[in-house]
Amino acid sequence: MLTIEAIETIPLRIPLRFTYRGSYYRMRNRCTIITRIRTKEGVLGEAYNADEDEPLQSAIRTIVHDELAPALIGQDAMAVERCWERMLPATFDQLRPRWYAMQAIACVDTAIWDAVGKAVGQPLWRLWGGYSDRVPMIGIGGYYVPEDGAAAGNEIEDEIDFFRVEHGMVGMKFKIGAVPPEDDAARLRRARRHSGDDFLFVVDANQGYTVAEALEFVDRIRAEGVELRWFEEPTRWHGDFRSLRDVRLRGNVNVAAGQSEHSRVGMREMMVAGAIDVSNYDASWGGGPTEWRRVATLASAFDLQCGHHEEAQVGSHLLASISHGTFVEAFSPARDPIFWGMLSNRPALVDGQFHLPDGPGLGWVLDEDFIERYRVDR
Repeated sequence: MLTIEAIETIPLRIPLRFTYRGSYYRMRNRCTIITRIRTKEGVLGEAYNADEDEPLQSAIRTIVHDELAPALIGQDAMAVERCWERMLPATFDQLRPRWYAMQAIACVDTAIWDAVGKAVGQPLWRLWGGYSDRVPMIGIGGYYVPEDGAAAGNEIEDEIDFFRVEHGMVGMKFKIGAVPPEDDAARLRRARRHSGDDFLFVVDANQGYTVAEALEFVDRIRAEGVELRWFEEPTRWHGDFRSLRDVRLRGNVNVAAGQSEHSRVGMREMMVAGAIDVSNYDASWGGGPTEWRRVATLASAFDLQCGHHEEAQVGSHLLASISHGTFVEAFSPARDPIFWGMLSNRPALVDGQFHLPDGPGLGWVLDEDFIERYRVDR
């Protein structure tokens, strides 16, 4: 028995040096929510999820405290499936976007799993399947950054040097989709020239292209001898899964998607449509590790691979636990000071591999000084 007595949240917000721009979005702050589950038996579950800024950050915390906590206080955290089902009614309000509640559920579900791992004395990567104790890491970069000098030291070449030379990552997820395909192709060629041929690339259009533009991009880089490990979210949302399927089949390129889905239902339909080769579902946006593992089982049934959208602190455990995992992802410190600054025991990469901690649960030690500096709930 592991009786839940209290649920606490701490919101963090860190201003970034400049505005990062993807296809149709901009990011000025890096945010997260630390969730703590306190139990009668003295076990503390702790996790951080949900990289949302205001006003959504407050909305997620309100759901946690007003709807999820009352459903869980007094429950046995070891009964993870029952706890998850008790949180599900928060998604039933049809006048509120369901993914708000799914992010709130993710915060609590991840902390519950951390408590379970600590209670049984096992790291979550082992508890969830134990396929490996490590997973290869790729960096995320290639953003459209200001040209006024604000982004000095964070240009494409600087990012590649940080990912490959300083940390030995095996590749890079490169942002595209905000400019015409010929310009994005030139940007990727520039990256390839600097990185060399033994550094893999995936590209992420963040739903920025039409099908025709995505196919043009593939043709242009292929003509230059640049091959992709996969093409992530190549097409706009209103094309539904058929656009992803068209790029995959007509472009003869691996397609990844899933971060924009918030349940296994959407992922199931994406797989049935033959739209993807790689499921890139996000446990922090879509109901936590409990739902991600359901999606991973679906992916296995369709003979697909799994990635995890960002959130290496959780995604690394999930990907290492299964046989069909791919790469864990990390931004540069300028884009994600939380991963690089708050995890006191973050391991150095060895031969491109991110080694999971042996400590129970998630195994991370969070820097309390960092938390106090950037918490916004005082």
